[in-house]
Amino acid sequence: MSEAVTSGGDAFVREGGCRCGAVRLRIRARPLLTMACHCTGCQRMSSSAYSLSAAIPSAAFEVTKGEPVIGGLRGASQHFFCGHCMTWMFTKPEGIDFFVNLRPTLLDDASWFVPYMETWTGEKLAWATTPAVRSFAALPPEDAYGDMIAGYAATWEGGDMGGRGG
Repeated sequence: MSEAVTSGGDAFVREGGCRCGAVRLRIRARPLLTMACHCTGCQRMSSSAYSLSAAIPSAAFEVTKGEPVIGGLRGASQHFFCGHCMTWMFTKPEGIDFFVNLRPTLLDDASWFVPYMETWTGEKLAWATTPAVRSFAALPPEDAYGDMIAGYAATWEGGDMGGRGG
């Protein structure tokens, strides 16, 4: 499928979908923050060393095709998957309605993505590294998020495309 991409000024539109294409989505804003999570739960859910997330403002996130299903852990935080290919697509964190944690590699073009912070490094596999500029043994303290969101936004303002040249 074709991807709509605009990245000048405030316009930032990206499209993507699951592996089989049954579920498609669109984001219309730059992420608030990008992350890699090394917790053992994410390792198991992603079948990888860590999971990647882009915190997308909820108002700028939409499913444009298909119906994601809830899977993974069925607690207060909801993990959404494609019901056909079972791709883990996004998470709606418990008690936090203003953003959706999107798996950024689902976007048709994720070349801009770089994790700004990494969490749960206390559980990471010894060889797993990321280029994140902020690192936390568990979750960051709540009062750290404002500075991190501002720091990540500055990477875009500098024309750095979220940490990657461009």
